Amino acid sequence: MSEQDPQVHGRCDDRFAAVRAAFEENFRDRDELGAAVTVVVRGETVVDLWGGWADRARTRSWERDTLVNVWSTTKGATALCAHILADRGLLDLDAPVSAYWPEFAAAGKEKVLVRHLLSHRAGLAGLREPHSFAEFCDWELTTGRLAATEPWWEPGTQSGYHAFTYGFLVGEVVRRVSGLLPSAFLEREVTGPLGIDFSIGLPEKDTGRAAELVHPPAASSSEQAAIFAQLTPAAIAALANPIVGAAEANSREWRAAEIPAANGHGTARGVAALYDVFAGRGVQDGHRVLSPEAAERVREGQGGCRDLVLGIGLGVDTELGLGLWLSGANNAYGPNPRAFGHDGFGGSCGLADPEAGVALGYVMNRMGPHIANDPRKMALVDALYSAL
Repeated sequence: MSEQDPQVHGRCDDRFAAVRAAFEENFRDRDELGAAVTVVVRGETVVDLWGGWADRARTRSWERDTLVNVWSTTKGATALCAHILADRGLLDLDAPVSAYWPEFAAAGKEKVLVRHLLSHRAGLAGLREPHSFAEFCDWELTTGRLAATEPWWEPGTQSGYHAFTYGFLVGEVVRRVSGLLPSAFLEREVTGPLGIDFSIGLPEKDTGRAAELVHPPAASSSEQAAIFAQLTPAAIAALANPIVGAAEANSREWRAAEIPAANGHGTARGVAALYDVFAGRGVQDGHRVLSPEAAERVREGQGGCRDLVLGIGLGVDTELGLGLWLSGANNAYGPNPRAFGHDGFGGSCGLADPEAGVALGYVMNRMGPHIANDPRKMALVDALYSAL
């Protein structure tokens, strides 16, 4: 396999040849290093491709079972945990968070609802006090500080992307209700029974399969200054307290921690299988994970707005469901405005379109500079829908 022309492995139904072509173009024209893409249509895997390199030095080929950190694509898995509990009548999405987590009522948060956590409307996009990477990896410390902190804006009124705090907030509710952290709950209820190659955190036994993340080129000091000048204090808290990038995500500390907003590790096949739970209206491999009503509830729109954290970078109004982003008029997840999914920092993506019966998982290790809708992801999404 040459650096200029990496081999693509796997299978692709002839009908979806456009997806293979776009995947190959990502290596040739869009600076892909290592990646994989899987597409499921009405329960059948029609695309399962991988290629390139698992490390920056190009000494390890990307294999069929290569895992990689998918950043915020993890949030779909964490939302799934909460929706499973709601589907069983154990969690009321319209109840105050403090009904399950009494300490959370501090600092004027007694009226924050569970649905506000799921839809990034809790006003807790980041902590107000400095929070180090080591503290960030401490579950009890981080959730305790979130319970004590004051919201940045009136909860329920507008979304502001909870880049990292989302996983601690939703995850602590999952723990209070089920007795399990999201990683253990997901394994017990979903990935274990269904054999899905995805985990929150990375078990020690799987470290040999993990790809090395490569950070996007750093912006110049003047560019960084211009970006930060536009950010509100809430946005700075969300995105830079602490600052976390590829170096941290490649570390043993990150992989061993419970960070349910951002340290999910999986194959494209695993991501597609998780999002197919939503696309297939709650059924995966004949096993019911969610009722059809619960799967539909995930994409219940919470109101479009210019997101208080990502609004400047995206430059458009967006709308969140209860845990995932709606495709909307921006076609972020294809032309069906009610398709939905989640992007991960640097480019990864999980997508669900129940009307088309489609789920897609895309994972990669060379991170791009885009907040969302990385050109590599969009090329794959556009190719998929051109084939349907």
